[in-house]
Amino acid sequence: MSQSHRHVVIIGNGISGVTCARHLRKMDEGVRITLVSGESKYFFSRTALMYVFMGHMKFEHTQPYENHFWEKNRIELKEAWVEKVDFTRKSLVFTSGEKLGYDSLVIATGSKYNKFGWPGQDLPGVQGLYSKQDLELMEGNTRENVRHAVIVGGGLIGIEMAEMLAYKKIPVTFLVRERGFWNKVLPKEESELVGRHIREHHIDLRLETELKEILSDDEGRVAAVITSKGEKINCQFVGLTAGVSPNIDFLRNTDLKVNRGVIVDEYFSTNLPDVYAIGDCAEFEKAPAADRRTIEQVWYTGRMHGETLAYSLCNKPVPYRPGVWFNSAKFLDIEYQTYGTVPADWDENQFKNFYWEHRGGKVAFRMLMDLEGKILGVNNFGFRLRHEVLDQAIRESWSGGKVMARLEHANFDPEFFAPYYIEIQEAFKAEFGGHFHPSKKSFIQKIFGAKV
Repeated sequence: MSQSHRHVVIIGNGISGVTCARHLRKMDEGVRITLVSGESKYFFSRTALMYVFMGHMKFEHTQPYENHFWEKNRIELKEAWVEKVDFTRKSLVFTSGEKLGYDSLVIATGSKYNKFGWPGQDLPGVQGLYSKQDLELMEGNTRENVRHAVIVGGGLIGIEMAEMLAYKKIPVTFLVRERGFWNKVLPKEESELVGRHIREHHIDLRLETELKEILSDDEGRVAAVITSKGEKINCQFVGLTAGVSPNIDFLRNTDLKVNRGVIVDEYFSTNLPDVYAIGDCAEFEKAPAADRRTIEQVWYTGRMHGETLAYSLCNKPVPYRPGVWFNSAKFLDIEYQTYGTVPADWDENQFKNFYWEHRGGKVAFRMLMDLEGKILGVNNFGFRLRHEVLDQAIRESWSGGKVMARLEHANFDPEFFAPYYIEIQEAFKAEFGGHFHPSKKSFIQKIFGAKV
């Protein structure tokens, strides 16, 4: 079958699916492309859902493309939920009973929030936050009579939900089973920094505390939770934010090979011909790099998945090479970036570690190096660094001293922000030595353009 007569169907219109469709169209003018999603008619920014809830923007503002974009690029949109896939007949079966055939199928169904069998987890007023439908449900569940909320699980979605509720003046108790907030990802000092910041925002953070049971009132709605410590906390809303997992239940018990996600190789091919998977729902047979996991659930990796697969769909296969790990997030009003490898803990005999924290307790910088002093990874909190500089430093294995010497060039914050990099350089010099410290005089010259 010629390329121009193929029909590529993509299930899911998130960042992975849409990126794949866009690049496929760029490379093949004739291929028929259909995007299928029951969640929403148009692609939207998932990270912006919290701002819709807080009233900072309307849902239509979360769409990066004008509505005419799809017709202009001849990408068909099908608003429907897929009930099952008939891989033998190459056909999707929708919940409406309608069917849609395909020549090549791309599974990009994203994630769903976890439930771990807690008693009462399906009560009205109990929910997670991932989809547009979850946002609409949360708006309804918190509209009135919510005097207290409990959030279960200390990840990035949990802190977003806490901020959303706090913005609406709803008191929040935050249950985190670990000893520190997100301490499976963050080293101890960074975890403690975030934990302090959460409490300073009047959020009741309970560490080493798990959910045991959710109780209902006489009308069958959530009324309280019982914690692992036996405490009863009255509440009218419970947010389940204990992680996400690939949204592939409708694909289990089929010929498609699945584990936690859909099993794929480095070309995103599955065990079935003409069937591929990308984004949150894909699980690599082998991790794509030594410091990567087999399931990647980050916006920018989803975008890379979609673009990489488009080449294979055009018979120009390119293996997935993810490059240097990067992620960013916000902990209330503290911005966070991480580059390369900075695990939650490490053997001090195998690495060199540099950590600096501003006396105000809101800004921090960590650089992990090998024993030769070459950079492995960076965490920074409360200020921004330029992605291209840190990415290059890690790819080219710069020395820690070279990173410090160029830290001013990596600084991304506006000119009148505090020059944290100067204090970071001074602290690094005191610990490791070096001759790279720019004077504060040169910083003043940079701002005012004056000879001082």
